[in-house]
Amino acid sequence: MLSTYQYPKYEYVTPPEQRGAAPARYPVVVVGAGPVGLAGAIELAQSGVPVVVLDDDDTVSIGSRGVCYAKRALEVLDRIGVGEACVDKGVSWNVGRTFFRDEEVYNFNLLPQPDHKRPGMINLQQYYLEEFLVNRAKELPNLDLRFRNKVVSVSPAGDGASLQVETPDGIYSLDTDWLVVADGARSPIRRMMNLEIEGKIFMDRFLIADVVMKADFPAERWFWFDPPFHPGQSVLLHRQADNVWRIDFQLGWQADPEEEKKPEKVIPRIKAMLGDEREFELEWVSVYTFQCRRMNDFRHGRVLFVGDAAHQVSPFGARGANSGIQDTDNLVWKLKLVLDGKAPESLLDTYSEERVAAADENIMNSTRSTDFITPKSKTSLTFRNAVLTLARDHAFARALVNSGRLSVPAYLTASRLNTPDSGDFSGDMVPGAPMDDAPLREAGKNGWLLDAVGGRFVALAYVADPAAVDTATADALRALADAPIPVEAVLVSPKAGNAPAGLRLVEDYAGRFAERFDAQPGTVYLIRPDQHVAGRWRAFDSARVRAAVARATCNA
Repeated sequence: MLSTYQYPKYEYVTPPEQRGAAPARYPVVVVGAGPVGLAGAIELAQSGVPVVVLDDDDTVSIGSRGVCYAKRALEVLDRIGVGEACVDKGVSWNVGRTFFRDEEVYNFNLLPQPDHKRPGMINLQQYYLEEFLVNRAKELPNLDLRFRNKVVSVSPAGDGASLQVETPDGIYSLDTDWLVVADGARSPIRRMMNLEIEGKIFMDRFLIADVVMKADFPAERWFWFDPPFHPGQSVLLHRQADNVWRIDFQLGWQADPEEEKKPEKVIPRIKAMLGDEREFELEWVSVYTFQCRRMNDFRHGRVLFVGDAAHQVSPFGARGANSGIQDTDNLVWKLKLVLDGKAPESLLDTYSEERVAAADENIMNSTRSTDFITPKSKTSLTFRNAVLTLARDHAFARALVNSGRLSVPAYLTASRLNTPDSGDFSGDMVPGAPMDDAPLREAGKNGWLLDAVGGRFVALAYVADPAAVDTATADALRALADAPIPVEAVLVSPKAGNAPAGLRLVEDYAGRFAERFDAQPGTVYLIRPDQHVAGRWRAFDSARVRAAVARATCNA
């Protein structure tokens, strides 16, 4: 099907329910083995929750589909064991350039600061990401991945949901305490439950052409407005793995999708862009329209919607899969606490609250990008072109250029799970913020802050000298691990040394933690399992940390 990729064919295995096993009830069932469903299922399994994944297909996504994976998504993928494979295979980049006609008018750097483990973005065909995730899922003994298992009906109940699942062996029934729905933008389960998704469909069409060619273009994002080779429209160029280049051509609403996909229409467009002398071959072609919309609520009793099933945005800004992976990152730790009886079900309401807010931010930015790329009137077009002309020479105009504000992690600053500041801090690491990374050294080995936290509550206590931590403070820090919801205490210090027994020590040898977290001796940060800041203080107080944990888990 593709010249650069061999599609795997995953084996169908008769489910135990169809082999005569007694009917089973599972803690969690995930529907959909795309990037979002698999990411959530893997994190659940890694945290000790048995999970079944149902997918109606037996391979990975057809065509490259999603391309760009942002730094925050990569950090989550690191935690579930596939980040390294993605970065090694993908094309890393930080710089984007925007052109108006034949001149560059604006550029940006996604990662202007040094000392981060991951780049601002990688480009990687979605089928690779899915293959890496499937491989990881198969390593986990408590993750049952069932291909060619199509959900044909859902019956939600107060204590879970019952599913009817169709396989090559017929239909079987399956019960679950919690159902996570990751079955995509057209979500059959959403339709089965008669749930609405509301928003806006944009009246434009775009051609995706994945092209195999050897080119010495830098690994950057290039976006053209009104280029000479495609006048009056926009074009986007990205490099992917295997010398595959993604080219998006704006076509206009009147374009005939079936006509535009024909090679005799696509090839002349690409030659006009690249020149007749450039050799290339078409790998994959598609025409799409897009929409910005979401469900009103991502939680419906024991049924939880994630990714495109819950919300959709235009592709400009790479907010789709990146946002979906953050959905499951937010959901899984909360679901684990509820399953373990350590938090009330109301904690899962905050999944919807926090991720609805993130979806609204994504939709707002995506809509603004789309309005800039596809002006709806002559006045809007005149304004847009004036901004692009001025951007060549004036910084104020560059701030208005919008060829797709790229995916950034959600700052959950309005969340009721946060403990408000009681001291004075500067910088971005406010309660609700996703953590910045920083290089650290532990036990003589260099590492990274985000690899040292995640999947659990952590208290980061910044100390000038680990050897000077008094006995009472050390005892109180150690005691956090014995709380009903354990908190691991980690000392962060600019100095190497020996920590009190039972406490981890990481050395902030480059000073980046102190810089990025505005840390002074005595500063303490409470970090949620999804690496968001839950609270921070200028001095350690065990009671305050415990109260913040209670608040962050709806136990207050």
